[in-house]
Amino acid sequence: METQYVLSEAQWSVLAPLLPGRRGPAGQDNRRFVEAVRWLARSGAHWRALPPAWGNWHTTYTRFARWAKSGAWGRLLAAVQARDAGLGTLLLDSTTVRAHQHAAGARKKTGRTRPSGAAAADGAPSCTCSPTCSAGPCGRC
Repeated sequence: METQYVLSEAQWSVLAPLLPGRRGPAGQDNRRFVEAVRWLARSGAHWRALPPAWGNWHTTYTRFARWAKSGAWGRLLAAVQARDAGLGTLLLDSTTVRAHQHAAGARKKTGRTRPSGAAAADGAPSCTCSPTCSAGPCGRC
């Protein structure tokens, strides 16, 4: 299956010289690797959900971790930011907001001030279906 790249040729020509050197079979296709990492970042998927067209998920993860440990991603970001000052304000956030564990299941405070039978005892009409109801305590007017 032919992989369709998302980065344009112009974008790739800027990134390619900034990437770590190719060594061994892991460095065969830096472009496919970078596109795989971009796909994972955009989709928020787990490593194991990486489509086969982008390569083996474990190999991609191992290489990503190796680049992170060596500081390659930080150097790449710094170089791209130096080239385009507008990227310095880019913010990525993957925070998940969750309710506190005690936020669910509490009794609701409804603000009732009198028991349910108190309305009839103080002379208030007990039927609310119609102002002209003559059936008394709602005999289904």
